[in-house]
Amino acid sequence: MAARGDRHLYKPQGELDGMGGGLAAAAAVPSFGPAASDRPAPYANWGSRIERRFHRLYLVHDLAEDIGTAHWYRGFATMIALGIAALAFWPDFSAVEAATTVRAGAAVRDEYRSQAIAPLGLGGDTGRAMGGRQMAPNAKVLRLASVPERESLQLVATLGEGDNFGRMLQRAGVGAYDAALASDMIAAVMPIGDVKPGTRFDVTLGQRSAPGEPRQLDKLIFRARFDLDLAVERQGGALTINRHPVAVDATPLRIRGTVGASLFRSARAAGAPMKAIEQYLQTVAAHLSLDGDIAPTDQFDMIVSYKRAAGGGNEVGDLSYAGLERDGKPIAQLVRWKDGQFVDAASMSQPQVFSTGMVQPVNGRMTSPYGLRRHPILGYVRMHSGVDFGAAWGSPIFAVSDGVVTFAGRHGGHGNYVKLDHGGGLGTGYGHMSRIAVVPGAHVQAGQVIGYVGSSGLSTGPHLHYEAYQNGRTVNPLSINFAGFRTASVDKGELDAVKGKIAALKKVSPGAALQKLMPKNAPMKGVPGAKPKAPSAESD
Repeated sequence: MAARGDRHLYKPQGELDGMGGGLAAAAAVPSFGPAASDRPAPYANWGSRIERRFHRLYLVHDLAEDIGTAHWYRGFATMIALGIAALAFWPDFSAVEAATTVRAGAAVRDEYRSQAIAPLGLGGDTGRAMGGRQMAPNAKVLRLASVPERESLQLVATLGEGDNFGRMLQRAGVGAYDAALASDMIAAVMPIGDVKPGTRFDVTLGQRSAPGEPRQLDKLIFRARFDLDLAVERQGGALTINRHPVAVDATPLRIRGTVGASLFRSARAAGAPMKAIEQYLQTVAAHLSLDGDIAPTDQFDMIVSYKRAAGGGNEVGDLSYAGLERDGKPIAQLVRWKDGQFVDAASMSQPQVFSTGMVQPVNGRMTSPYGLRRHPILGYVRMHSGVDFGAAWGSPIFAVSDGVVTFAGRHGGHGNYVKLDHGGGLGTGYGHMSRIAVVPGAHVQAGQVIGYVGSSGLSTGPHLHYEAYQNGRTVNPLSINFAGFRTASVDKGELDAVKGKIAALKKVSPGAALQKLMPKNAPMKGVPGAKPKAPSAESD
């Protein structure tokens, strides 16, 4: 195909003559052979006529120019024709069968087979032995009446989800009688349903009692519990069951680190389990604001119950302690206590009492008194029917006197709200809580924690809205003296126990539970006959 700049080389001769006569034509039309002066006279005009007719067809055209003209359509037709011609001569993909070049007899075929050695495990009988003889049985080879079996077989079986213990043993090759007997023996030690799916069983099968009979069970060993291995063994021809206690290290797992840009990501980078992080965030969020009360430079501290078995394996339990420190000083020390609830030693301290005799419902400062004020959200002046106390998110809220919970739940602009009836027409209300710690109908004592500071409802930040009622009407809480308030509302022994547990947990070194465990079957701490082992700096 001609280049774009040379597309006029093939225009008709008449057009070339019109552009400058014979000299222009001679310069524009390419030569297809010897010069006209060198050709024989009879063929000179004949060659010129062929050239003129060929160029007059104008079959090759640059399809990017003169679109829609007759020259363009002729060029397009040329392209289609060449494509069809190429496809017409395209070869097919049918298999080509090659005839065997060698017509071999039986001896030659055997020679080929002897050189193509097949695996014996697949029944191969090819190859050659010493002396050039084929490896084929001869008269000295005797056929066996029966194939000898191994004296014992060792295999591993796994209990599947929803599987039956007896059926699992029978699939492994254990006879129905031995499988039922082993199941009964294990059920006498522990409920057979307590064997967790995925448990692996080391099975040893002995010889058959008779041809065609299943092999007898010689040994069955598995981890029944985290701290117990069970072994069903054949001794003296009968099956017996033996218990093998597993030494367990119950050192809690303590993880500390800097909060950084994301508390979740920092805890994951420090190696904390996902379950522990979720519980930590939920626990801290009930007492502090994760967005406003935690700084990137704060230090998180979590302690998780953790067990390791001497034979391998570990169990990660629940969160036991959730702490947060700032500049080396704790701002939250939460420990799991009775009924699995987290308590803070600070929340069990005695509430403050005003000089008027009113018990301060939260340890904080008064930010808004009782009376008319401009509402910070609604923007207009209206009656403020209580007293506001500014306090940190999650600070404990105390009952100012003994009473009965008449309401505990969501209450319009009050958000999470608790109302107490103290008798004699007196009542108190506590609003904007982050979490409620009592239920309707419960009897509370003075100084008992009934909830935690938050910012629910119509609130601009964490604080407590405290109200007082007299015969159903709100009054100034500072004007009421709740007589009979008992200062000993928290048992000192229980408070000391909480502080003691926190101190004991904080003695655990970070990462101590991940130190190298002693070898399998070695005595461990907490196991009868155990010998103390110095801690190792290595990790699993």
